[in-house]
Amino acid sequence: MNFFESQDRARKNTFQLILLFSLAVIILIVMVNLLVMLAFGFIDNAQMSAGQSFWQQMDWRTFATISSAVVLVVLGGSLYKIMALSAGGKIVAEGLGGQLIAQNTTVLNQRKLLNVVEEMAIASGTPAPPVYLLADENGINAFAAGFSPKDAVIGVTQGAIDHLSRDQLQGVIAHEFSHIFNGDMRLNIRLIGVLNGILILGIIGYHLLYSTSRSRRGRDNGKGTAGILALAIGLIVIGFAGTFFGGLIKAAVSRQREYLADASAVQFTRNPEGIAGALKRIGGLEFGSLIEDPGAPEISHAFFAQGVSGFMQTLSATHPPLAKRILHIDPHWDGKFATVDKLEIDQSVQSGDGKVSKAQPELAKKMSTIAAGASIVDVANSISQIGNPTRETVDYVRALIAQLPTVIKDAAREPYGARAVVYALLLDKDQQIRLKQLAYLHQYADANVAVFTRKLLSEIDRLEAGSRLPLIDIAIPALKQLSLSQYQIFRVNMDALIDMDFKLVLKEWTLRKILFIHLDAHFFKHPRSLLASVDSEQLKPEIALLLSVLTYAGQQEQVVREDVFITAVEALGMSELKLVNENAVKLSDLDTALQKLEKLTPMAKPMLLHACAVCIMRDQKIDPVEVELLRAFADVLACPMPPLISYA
Repeated sequence: MNFFESQDRARKNTFQLILLFSLAVIILIVMVNLLVMLAFGFIDNAQMSAGQSFWQQMDWRTFATISSAVVLVVLGGSLYKIMALSAGGKIVAEGLGGQLIAQNTTVLNQRKLLNVVEEMAIASGTPAPPVYLLADENGINAFAAGFSPKDAVIGVTQGAIDHLSRDQLQGVIAHEFSHIFNGDMRLNIRLIGVLNGILILGIIGYHLLYSTSRSRRGRDNGKGTAGILALAIGLIVIGFAGTFFGGLIKAAVSRQREYLADASAVQFTRNPEGIAGALKRIGGLEFGSLIEDPGAPEISHAFFAQGVSGFMQTLSATHPPLAKRILHIDPHWDGKFATVDKLEIDQSVQSGDGKVSKAQPELAKKMSTIAAGASIVDVANSISQIGNPTRETVDYVRALIAQLPTVIKDAAREPYGARAVVYALLLDKDQQIRLKQLAYLHQYADANVAVFTRKLLSEIDRLEAGSRLPLIDIAIPALKQLSLSQYQIFRVNMDALIDMDFKLVLKEWTLRKILFIHLDAHFFKHPRSLLASVDSEQLKPEIALLLSVLTYAGQQEQVVREDVFITAVEALGMSELKLVNENAVKLSDLDTALQKLEKLTPMAKPMLLHACAVCIMRDQKIDPVEVELLRAFADVLACPMPPLISYA
């Protein structure tokens, strides 16, 4: 199953979750009504013995009132929880006691973890998500949380970074990236909200029992209080039932997805021993994969391995047994778990700069960047890897990161330096304009950032164009560590630098777009649209504008441009699309078009991206501006596209 099929499946699973939620609410309505009728004497056994049926005794007006109250309570509980989680995965991580790992950390095991996440994220075509460490957890476990790759975070336990080798840790992280890209992560958060609504009746029962027991101390308040007490106990029982059935729902939703994520991790890393070794180490560790934080049961379905234990574990387990998962990956496993940590020497961790391993010198020598523009790059192959990058791409990214100057990498991994890196990338080549931009920074940006920007200029100017995207991806996690006020100033300064030459070129627009797509989602709570997905036929003008921009980016002659556009439209399988006049193309209109195209159905997105690839590949020459544009379009569509690999 590819990325787009997985996204489509996730949408269908959401509808199934809504159906299950509705059925659960109906059952709760019936149970609570029966409880109230019995607790307060609406149903009398004596009257039933006298011939009056159960349904004849039912007070249907009371039934309607109670039903409405149950619906309001359950929906209110679910919506409250979903709103509480609306800020994204960081709320989940912090709720479990997670501590954000600084991008410039020098702690050896933390640096190893961040290097792995960074490499795999850039190889996937997305900035590295923030990483949270569950420092008090000795078990080996991890999770991904968020609504989309834009607000995703990864959480890892201390036990994982202490006991897993780099290859094993890479297998675990690849597993979590699979959940991020396949829509599982978004479904997990929605499941938390839904189950909170189902369980809230039990919480109300506890509060009723507590308040009633206090009011009864020292006096007998009669049948009314006894009825309330019976109602409270009944709601607690319903709460237990909700917990049990909630566990069954989580188990049904989660188990099969874990096998798929394991398989994706093997495909990503091309190293079955990595993830299999991590599972074997869990089985041989005293603490296993258990999470001790009280909030663990709520998010148990999102963990890498079974994080909680309890009553009826076999039925409500959110993950398949370790042995079965290992045998799916390693059919020849001897059944023995690893009781000792695997020791290894990783030069890239010791230096902290992601150096290429000794096994990769040939790749580093053969690798060439897109900047040369002379190599034929299989853009279509990169699109086919969306959500499913290969090991070759990971190795390529490690080599690419290793070739970046250390001073720039170190700067991009901390908030001050990351701002300076972005400012330096935006400075104009014209010296007069550049001096004006630098003067602006010294006046309006943080003084240290402005000075640092000047220091980085010589290194930034020597960078090849193909290094821009990886560098931006490295900088984004550090920029997410800014305060809101710092980010707002940074945002204003970026726009000011871009506007200072009185023109907005595609290169500047692309850099701005990629940064704001990921950073705005982190700093601002945008309301999540409830609009249904739309088909390509409904967005013909927007698609025509998108393809026209890519066509003009290639800088061909007009006759060639028209031929490129027609070929792209044919690849898309649409008709009546016309090349927009170059003078009529406005980047503000492109922003508006992309907002609408974001709502495309999952299965329409690959067709659009393939049409974009046709625009790029038609002249058999790849320009860096075209590559960056395609990446920006893919980011808007929430399609993480791996970097293009070019060989001389």
